[in-house]
Amino acid sequence: MNPSTSVIRPMTAADWPAVRDIYEAGIATGNATFETSAPTWPRWDATHLTEHRLIAVDDAIVGWAALSPVSDRCVYGGVVEHSIYIDPEHRCRGVGRVLLDARIASTEATGIWTIQTGIFPENSPSLALHERCGSRIIGRRERIGQLHGTWRDTLLLERRSQVVS
Repeated sequence: MNPSTSVIRPMTAADWPAVRDIYEAGIATGNATFETSAPTWPRWDATHLTEHRLIAVDDAIVGWAALSPVSDRCVYGGVVEHSIYIDPEHRCRGVGRVLLDARIASTEATGIWTIQTGIFPENSPSLALHERCGSRIIGRRERIGQLHGTWRDTLLLERRSQVVS
């Protein structure tokens, strides 16, 4: 994929099979999520903000990014949790940067002031990408959950909007 010619567009329900495949490839690494299998489309659809789902397309879907609310309390209306997954054959080629830049633009345009994400410390490519895009590590959550019977830490990152005063 050439990031300068890639197309970023909103995700639709018809994209779910490709999105799910990319998600499952991330799950298989053991360093992307605590999930052990991809959910059904209805479950995934119900937990992600419709207006903030993006896919990167080359000849096929090569990556996706989506947001989930962190709380249903109105005070947290501008705080979201971010997920991004890239097809294994397209990692480290600029897809993540293009998606994150588009994500940042879409959130700032709609008044979202904080994007947060939890990343396994072992996932150094994701950590580097997020830091290049303005996220900072704000803490380590030690032994926050188990994956396949092993306690895992996550690093909590956040990116604050540049337009919030």
